[in-house]
Amino acid sequence: MVAALELNKISFVRDGHTILDAVSLTVEADQRWLVLGANGSGKTTLVRIAAMYEHPTYGSVSVLGQTLGTTDVRTLRQRIGYVSASFASELRPALIALDVVMTAKNAALETWWHQYDDADAQQAQRCLDRMRIGHLAHRTFGTLSSGEQQRVLLARSLMNNPNIVLMDEPSARLDLGGREQLVQALSELTLDANAAPLVLVTHHVDEIPPGMTHVLFLKDGRAMTRGPINECFTAENLSECFSMSLHLQQRDNGRYSAWAK
Repeated sequence: MVAALELNKISFVRDGHTILDAVSLTVEADQRWLVLGANGSGKTTLVRIAAMYEHPTYGSVSVLGQTLGTTDVRTLRQRIGYVSASFASELRPALIALDVVMTAKNAALETWWHQYDDADAQQAQRCLDRMRIGHLAHRTFGTLSSGEQQRVLLARSLMNNPNIVLMDEPSARLDLGGREQLVQALSELTLDANAAPLVLVTHHVDEIPPGMTHVLFLKDGRAMTRGPINECFTAENLSECFSMSLHLQQRDNGRYSAWAK
């Protein structure tokens, strides 16, 4: 079977500064990958390249069997669910939540650029219902809390029944309550055997949902280590990644905690 995502020795250089240095990652159809690293480690650049919003300086990118540089990325993006905390600022606050989700059909930011029908509205409503915010469908995006907005964006990523979901620090803007609501929603995806493969980028151990299968540690733009989460997600690797001595504990509910020794 074709891998959902293949990053082959990708490097990204901007203004003479190497942000990613020969990083490789392969995500298979049944995998949920965690990408973990400190601020400035290259996590956001990696996921933007995977989502085909950036081109690597070196290396090759293949998403769903199609290679970046040889395919129409506008069409391919419709098969990629992409969630970023920064994406909320790109949306017009007066859009209702239903329309925010529905515009994902065409990878657009506004409804007036394309035609939508009742079937599209029904699919958007189902995605909101799945994230347990169906009752907010006709609320304007700007009046929602940060946690509600992020769940709307998560619902948006599911609009096209994507073949892969990429999430870049989706809880970055959230308070404790909003983060916990989001992690609960993420858990429903990561624990669903029929859900699309997923890549979650974060630097917070306590927001990792149960069900993640693999982990990639990034440090200073390089792949420090990668592999099955039950083998590689250790206090030793976490300590090396963040350059400090850390304890790591997995709680009974499958969530993690980490703290300095």
